[in-house]
Amino acid sequence: MTNKIKGTIAILTGGGDVPGLNPAIRAITIRAIREGYRVIGLRRGWAGIVEMIQDPKADNSNNYVELTQIIVNKTGRTGGTFLHSSRTRPSHLPKASVPEHLKEEYKEEYNDLTKVVLSNLNFLGVDYLIPIGGDDTLSYAVRLYQEGVKVVAIPKTMDNDVPGTDYCIGFSTCITRTINMTNTLRTSAGSHERFLVMEVFGRYAGFTAMLPTMAGSANRCVIPEYKFNMDTLAELLVADRNDNPSKYSVVLVSEGAMFEGGEMVFKDSEKDQFGHAKLGGIGELVSQRLKEASPKYNNGKVVNVINQKLGYLVRGGDPDAIDSIVPMAYGNLALDLILKGIHGRLVVLKNGRYDNVPIDVVTGKSKVVNIQKFYNTERLCPNYNSFEMNPLFIMTSE
Repeated sequence: MTNKIKGTIAILTGGGDVPGLNPAIRAITIRAIREGYRVIGLRRGWAGIVEMIQDPKADNSNNYVELTQIIVNKTGRTGGTFLHSSRTRPSHLPKASVPEHLKEEYKEEYNDLTKVVLSNLNFLGVDYLIPIGGDDTLSYAVRLYQEGVKVVAIPKTMDNDVPGTDYCIGFSTCITRTINMTNTLRTSAGSHERFLVMEVFGRYAGFTAMLPTMAGSANRCVIPEYKFNMDTLAELLVADRNDNPSKYSVVLVSEGAMFEGGEMVFKDSEKDQFGHAKLGGIGELVSQRLKEASPKYNNGKVVNVINQKLGYLVRGGDPDAIDSIVPMAYGNLALDLILKGIHGRLVVLKNGRYDNVPIDVVTGKSKVVNIQKFYNTERLCPNYNSFEMNPLFIMTSE
């Protein structure tokens, strides 16, 4: 380790928590300190750097922390993010969320505090910024890069829908948990000869429903990319149930899935700063409709339903092997770029190899399931063909 500090690297985690964030923070910190950098963790996503007070006497402990090997080694094997997270969007901050010391200057219904963020980063002496997040968090990172901040980004989201990369931190653990929990509930579904409806994450992309179904944990899945017919789903699930000696069948329902004549189901009308209302309830609605439609395909007899929303059960807890290894690699990739003086990049996995791409890929396109290639719209399940030369998790947006 060199005695001279080469510069300061700031890390933040934004959006939803996933297993693998702490291993990424650990990897960045240990390598950076070894290379002679000071490392600070910005707390609560973009909120910490927005709310910081530029006064040496101010208590900013809730906004940032200097990271050490002791701190990150203690948390590096755990899930979640010890830096905490938020869905703060500094370029569209509601009046009620403007920090108290800035309320006189920012009085609009929605305020752009990017000038404040830039000033605070400068006050902290940040030379490089490493945001770890999904497309919302990283879209603001693109804005900062355009404003001159040296950004190297790391993709994270259980939905695996950040463009430009085959893999986002959190996805493997989500899939592993979904398979395990679906298999756990099979015993109850079989004991009572019911449909098992599992609602999983996936607002715009159906990867979290497709992969467990492809792995054999469900008979059918319905995803945001295709509006399904409820009668078709009921008919298929009755047939699956009748073919099963234990008399049950399973469907995974993405939270953003929609049936013909319906729209996304929201928990309430409140939206976050990125314009997203909280989804929730499509699994319950599908369960109700399946029960009502089942007699039509089951000789007039109703099939009852077990409905389970997996929710935070798939994003809490420790990371699996892939979400321990990939974050370590992503963190070191970010440092490789910084050591070469390269920025404005997103570290990625492409076709089984680690790489990096321009950061603005996250705002240039969307990443969803290619239904023509991977989804059988008649049978409401994945296509099982053409696996040769596909990446580890089969489906990408390119």
